[in-house]
Amino acid sequence: MKKSTISRRDFIKISALATIPLTLSGFPLFAMSRSKAVFSDGDNDKILVLVQLQGGNDGLATIYHAEQYANLQAVRNNIIIPESSIINFHNEYGFHSAMQGMKDVWEMQCLGIVQNVSYPNQNRSHFRSTDIWNSASSAEAYESRGWIGRFYDLNYSDYPNGYPNTENPHPFAITMGKIVSETCQGINANYSLALLDPFNPGTALVSAGGDIPANCFGDALSFVNDTVAQTNAFASVISDAANAGNNLSTKWDSLETELAEKLKNVARLISGGLQTKIYVVQIGGFDTHDNQVVEGETATGIHDELLRELSDAICAFQDDLNLLNVSDRVIGMTYSEFGRRIRSNAALGTDHGTAAPLFLFGSCVENQILGDHPEIDTSVGVDEGVPMQYDFRDIYGTVLKNWLGLNETEVSNVIHPDVQMLPLFKPSCINCNTWQPQISGDVFVCANGTYLYTAAIPTPNSTYNWSVTGGIIISGQGTPQVEVQWNNGLAGTISLIQTGY
Repeated sequence: MKKSTISRRDFIKISALATIPLTLSGFPLFAMSRSKAVFSDGDNDKILVLVQLQGGNDGLATIYHAEQYANLQAVRNNIIIPESSIINFHNEYGFHSAMQGMKDVWEMQCLGIVQNVSYPNQNRSHFRSTDIWNSASSAEAYESRGWIGRFYDLNYSDYPNGYPNTENPHPFAITMGKIVSETCQGINANYSLALLDPFNPGTALVSAGGDIPANCFGDALSFVNDTVAQTNAFASVISDAANAGNNLSTKWDSLETELAEKLKNVARLISGGLQTKIYVVQIGGFDTHDNQVVEGETATGIHDELLRELSDAICAFQDDLNLLNVSDRVIGMTYSEFGRRIRSNAALGTDHGTAAPLFLFGSCVENQILGDHPEIDTSVGVDEGVPMQYDFRDIYGTVLKNWLGLNETEVSNVIHPDVQMLPLFKPSCINCNTWQPQISGDVFVCANGTYLYTAAIPTPNSTYNWSVTGGIIISGQGTPQVEVQWNNGLAGTISLIQTGY
């Protein structure tokens, strides 16, 4: 297989190459291979920012649809916001009245919404469901590593031994807060550093010197010493990036929330040249069993405040990335352990449910609503949640492949073998080295036989350039399907360059 060496900066449209090798008279010549993951060779400079909504966000009070408002009011009459206060942003869709900032991101063409995201056999425990989302495991499996940790384990499984080093002087991941995120837990250690103040990352003294006993206590002490030394080494590059970076958006000026401060620091570190690929920020308080709204003034209350903090911070962050000219390198994604139930409870709140919408933001994110708005049955049971339409692991897998640069086998190893790719990104932003088009057709052929070959993922806006050795194209050049006649000889290949996918 021929591999393109074009860099991210050298192309506008996606162009990728697939090849089927064949041997005439029914014997295949060789199999396709894949080089080491793009992210590990410096060619992929993409960044992912994870925003965790801790507690389980009420998606039905986040995004509204005009056709479902009356039915939703019938099952949530004590908490639903007035229809007149909903912020319309696309056709019949509207945001909660606190989410003007999110509408602004939509109008920047930088917001994607995936409806009804969950996983099969939803577990409604905060702790267990958070573990599932952080690890990308099934509800029946227990995985000690996080999905980002497994991503890094593909090439850095010796971490933290010998890090930082000349090839990897920057932290692999940063959690803005006091505790590292379990998404980044690897086979040996957590790839994330906890960071409160990038201008003053702090240093710590090694806990003990001299001879360390060769027992379990000595092992624990060595681990602490190594972690402290590693943190101190990373501290200087973090503070250097913070001092070299900048924030240009004036939207920060009116924000004093914790989430805004975290995302502001992330933007500054990115602009300052820090090569960290993964940032995790968290906002808590979404477990709104009671007093989700103020009685009689349902557009106010806890959920209103949380959505405003989330929306305004993401809007300022995206505006900052745009002004800093780094927006093509950064996407963000929200996640929460579950949605809330369809019916409200008597305490002006909602209980643990199932699926909820997930937001992706960034200039490379497809500006769309993916999926169907939940249909509300006015006779729904008190325990019912919104049913799942999209498995969150398919979103993770698509991000790993089309943004962070893994191939299909690597995505299978990190997530699971049956990941379904979703159209989350603008075609012009998908790195040409991260996607290989597939060709379907016979690989066992006979001399002088005529066979059909088809692009496995045809798209209306693509162009198709087929190449054949050992045969001739009878028809279909420039289309998703060609007819090929194979000649007498020892071997042949058919290749496809699909552009604009």
